[in-house]
Amino acid sequence: MLPLNPTFAQTFRPPVMEARRWLDGVAFPPDRPLINVSQAAPLEPPPEGLRRAIAQAALELPQAHLYGPVLGNPDLREAVAAEWTAAYGADVQPAQVAITQGCNQAFCAALASLAGQGDEVVIPVPWYFNHKMWLDMQGVRAVPLPCGPGMIPDADHAARLIGPRTRAIVLVSPNNPSGAEYPAATLRAFFELARDRKIALVVDETYRDFDSREGAPHDLFGDPDWGDVLIQLYSFSKAYRLTGHRVGAIVASTARMVQLEKFLDTVAISTGQLGQIGAAWGMANLRGWLAGERAEVLRRRDAMAAGMARLEGWQVKGCGAYFAWARHPWGLSSAELAQRLVREAGVLLLPGTMFMPEGDPTGHQHVRIAFANVDADAIAELMSRLAAFRP
Repeated sequence: MLPLNPTFAQTFRPPVMEARRWLDGVAFPPDRPLINVSQAAPLEPPPEGLRRAIAQAALELPQAHLYGPVLGNPDLREAVAAEWTAAYGADVQPAQVAITQGCNQAFCAALASLAGQGDEVVIPVPWYFNHKMWLDMQGVRAVPLPCGPGMIPDADHAARLIGPRTRAIVLVSPNNPSGAEYPAATLRAFFELARDRKIALVVDETYRDFDSREGAPHDLFGDPDWGDVLIQLYSFSKAYRLTGHRVGAIVASTARMVQLEKFLDTVAISTGQLGQIGAAWGMANLRGWLAGERAEVLRRRDAMAAGMARLEGWQVKGCGAYFAWARHPWGLSSAELAQRLVREAGVLLLPGTMFMPEGDPTGHQHVRIAFANVDADAIAELMSRLAAFRP
């Protein structure tokens, strides 16, 4: 048998792929098709204009098929810097932006530059499982930070978890898996904590385009020394339906970019040209369309919250952006519940055990529902099936 890195052996398998295997051998009748609320990924292709821009580039731009700059195409870096400057009321420069192969790679690059084997990173629970998987594979200990009311983490609690090997705190807002939108004061408190303890604050804002609040969700970029503390992550996948093209971004200090370039050059050399071209076209031309997408996601959030409120025994802990995090009313583990819902209700969702430390009872009591991919009618049908289910 070939050798195996022990940290890989100790890392759990990809949860979404695990859930898809539950569908093997299960038939769903035409009048009762599967309701798939397991993954937060747009199911429709990008708007036609964006697809045409990609197609035209593929046909007419020879450089679209070549390696590009390791830190990303200049026009896309400039577009991100300009939009962030306007959105956050701060001065963000193109040299402080790197383009990555999706936001997962952005996270891996950022954390690889911050922490090594034996170090620690504080992450709120429930966590985003790919974040936990990367830390496990790198031999970095994930220190769980339980969330309080509204699924909001507390900086004072986090302060008690910081030790000599702590290198960073990671926050996701709007959150995956809970949907919680962290208040600006919460983010500021974590920023000040990180600055005081001389560690990094990594804020994943993959779902920033679907935040229900108007205006900037925080003022961290307004701090003149933000680059000494903050690393922000972003994804174009949800905003412009570019999941298959893998385009993400890191916003960090120019000094950090030197280190990120080492990682990105090693693992990918450069981000795919066509995806970057599509993202830049989307930023320039799809502001109105994206506003409509946001409005639709917020309508689905409202339908989800209203529907869950009518389900006897269920308790929604968080609901926003793409996700709802809910406590189910039954005594069985969510790991068993999720598999039974596939067979008995035609519903695929993810159990809370995939987002919590092993053995934590919270994981067994909760589920994540990725509702943004289903319309109001499907949400109503989901409520009917959950209401009719009996363990």
